[in-house]
This record gives sequence, structure tokens and C-alpha cells, in this order.
Amino acid sequence: MELKKGGYKEQVIGKVWLFPDNVDTDVITPGKYLDDVKATLAHTCDTVIKEFPSEVKEGDVIVAGRNFGCGSSRETAPIILREKGINAVVAESFARIFYRSSFAIGLPLFELDGISKEFNTGDEIEINVSTAEIKNKTTGKTFKASLIPELLLDILKGGGLEKKLLKELKEKGKEMKK
Repeated sequence: MELKKGGYKEQVIGKVWLFPDNVDTDVITPGKYLDDVKATLAHTCDTVIKEFPSEVKEGDVIVAGRNFGCGSSRETAPIILREKGINAVVAESFARIFYRSSFAIGLPLFELDGISKEFNTGDEIEINVSTAEIKNKTTGKTFKASLIPELLLDILKGGGLEKKLLKELKEKGKEMKK
């Protein structure tokens, strides 16, 4: 599935959707809808937040508790979130497979203990991707998440792993022709 939405943004500003601990990939992308992309998009996370699939907008951000993206290794979970318009996810922790899959498609993730207690659904959030500074624009509070490792930041800036590698291969091909 080719991503239609997304792309690297140094500053992410959007509305917060607050999720609890242990949101698994089966909730993000319910298995019974995986054969139909439109149905998957229509039911993304609807068992956690009923109105999420119909009200999420381009630029919104998920703030969550611990272990976001746990469960099966569904690579579709971050892809569908990106397609729904989510520009970043901030959580207390992530399942490792979700973490890797998200960066591979260019979805930035930020980890910070206790962050889910600092936001409510509907708050406005601002994130500087390079510095990992997160601001709740509704309350005025600012937080510092763990920095994204340089290699992963390069992947994000390249539009995801596949796009970055294709660009590098094209550049190498041009150099070899000289």
C-alpha cells in the first residue's frame, strides 16, 4: 500500500487523541477488516474510541500510555494510522515491532514516561521532531521526550525506509554512470 498522507515535518502541530495502555495492533487494525482497506480505515481503533475513525483529521497526534502497538506484528497498523492522518505518536512506551514498522514508513514516535497524564483528547500539541520537545499548547506545559536516534531521524527525513533507500540507489546509479 502506497502512503497517500504523511511526509516529513520538522514541526508537528495537531489535535490530541488520548489512548490508554496496551493498545494492540488488533485494535488499531481489526483482523476482520484487513482484506478491505476502506473497511479497515472505517474501523481503525473504534473499539477504544468510537468516534476516532470518523473524526480523526490530517495532522492529529496520538498520545498513549504504555505498550502502544503491542500484539501481533501487523505492519498495517502504522500504515493505517498514517493514512488516517496521524502525524506522530507519543507514548510512555511502544512494542518494539510497532516501533520499527512506524519508522520504516516514516511515522515519528516519541517515548516519555507519564506523558499520558499530561494530555486530554482535544488538547493541541506541538512537537519538534529533531529536538523531541513536546508542548501541550492547551496547558502551556513543555516536555522533553527521548531523542530519536540519528539513523531513524534520517529515515524519517527520507520519507521512510523504502523511499530513502530507493533515492540512495538512484543516486549511486547516477554516480556509477559517470
